[in-house]
Amino acid sequence: MNLITKVPRFKKILTIFFILTFALTAVVSAQVRYVVIPESPRPGDPFTVAVNAAATEAQLIVNGRQVAKAACFYMPAEGGQPSFTAAILAIPDDIAYNTAIIRIINRNVICEIPITFTAREFRTETIRLTPELTNLVSVPDPQKTAESQRLWEILTTMGTQVYHTGAFLLPITSTRRTSQFGTRRVNLYSDGRRIPSTHAGVDFGAPTGTEVTACGRGMVILSRMRIVTGNTVIIEHAPGVYSIYYHLDSVIAQEGSIVEAGSLIALSGSTGFSTGPHLHWEIRVSTINTDPDAFTGSPLIDKELIISRIYN
Repeated sequence: MNLITKVPRFKKILTIFFILTFALTAVVSAQVRYVVIPESPRPGDPFTVAVNAAATEAQLIVNGRQVAKAACFYMPAEGGQPSFTAAILAIPDDIAYNTAIIRIINRNVICEIPITFTAREFRTETIRLTPELTNLVSVPDPQKTAESQRLWEILTTMGTQVYHTGAFLLPITSTRRTSQFGTRRVNLYSDGRRIPSTHAGVDFGAPTGTEVTACGRGMVILSRMRIVTGNTVIIEHAPGVYSIYYHLDSVIAQEGSIVEAGSLIALSGSTGFSTGPHLHWEIRVSTINTDPDAFTGSPLIDKELIISRIYN
């Protein structure tokens, strides 16, 4: 057989190979089943995406731009129920669009999931700062820089352990809220500057010494004094999910320890950048500020609902 007859045969084989590869990819993609909970979250809300396939990362794409991502983690089969892969993401509170794409990655894109957002409005407030508080947040300090870097290292660490799957508990008995999540603030500095900011958590007004408890089971990642946030506790609950407690009078939980939901971790106070005794409670999901109230009404990972929707 000469070269002239070999070339057409090679092209034919190559064509068949590409057709089979495309067909196999289409079959695999068609077999990927998914669920998004809740189906229409609001800006500032968390959501869980789960698939019946191996995956390493979930990305939130808005208007062609990635605005959030999270590492996927494996939930093994137990109690006769099948396994699945999940990721917990959050919608940034400043998103102006109402539709997006969730992209599931396992080396390559294995599926793209459309998602629609529910509109949301946030409150506004103005805070007048004393000269002491103005200096606290505006004067450069190497220690503040180091503490900020350490905080970012914590929030960008995506572990693999799931410590908590249920709904979160409120961390304090006080029901008086002095500031809500997502409030658009204008800080009036004592030197006349007007600096805008967004409140990243919920503030509970409470007398100094009020007990503060863990909102869920998890590992204490940080428990110490910081210049701006005062006495601070940070707990990891799931990959990329951290609860944060600021302005505490004293800390009780020890770094590296495992705490249970409802266990005593600190006493509330007014340390750091604070205008009065209160607890600042914050939830971060893959670094993004997330509405803490969204975690108290439904499970962090609703395994039964996920499995029923994927497999049934």
